[in-house]
Amino acid sequence: MKLGTENKTKTAVAAGLLLVAAFAMWNWLRGGSEPAATTPPAAKAAAAPSAAKPGTPGAKKSGPIQLAQSLDPTLRTDLLKSSEDVTYKGSGRDIFQSQPEPIPQPQVPVIKKDTGPPPPPPPPPIPLKFYGFSGPKNGPKQVFLSKGEDIFIAKEGQVIDRRYKILKIGPNSIEVEDVLTNNRQTLPLTAS
Repeated sequence: MKLGTENKTKTAVAAGLLLVAAFAMWNWLRGGSEPAATTPPAAKAAAAPSAAKPGTPGAKKSGPIQLAQSLDPTLRTDLLKSSEDVTYKGSGRDIFQSQPEPIPQPQVPVIKKDTGPPPPPPPPPIPLKFYGFSGPKNGPKQVFLSKGEDIFIAKEGQVIDRRYKILKIGPNSIEVEDVLTNNRQTLPLTAS
């Protein structure tokens, strides 16, 4: 009967794999019950800063290092709150523009000259509109003027609506004066 041990290299490799498997099984079953054999992460963290001397390339110049003391997956809100209070205080420069910021020019104050009181507002336009006319071709003409719903009949020299005086009735226009503001206006003789 043959056991398959004729090839010595295959037998040696199989024996080595069997030893590695036995050692792994022993460690797994043991489950890390010996705390002295392993160094806790806190001890490693305490030993790391003292090992590096100042001035050496491995030395760190930042503040204290906070390492996780355990593998606890709970959320640490106290650490998150400290990061919420940080505000960005940038210069306002657009990082996507490659041009330098323009230099602001000093503002020259504008000196206003005192021109006195403002001019009075222009008088309001006369609200009369031409409505029609009557009279003989050679004689004095009468005109019909409207203001809103009211219609007035007037000859030259008459005052209508207690405010507007008809100065002259021409072939193409009427000259009217507002007696309260002394404003003169020419109304065209066209029906609108």
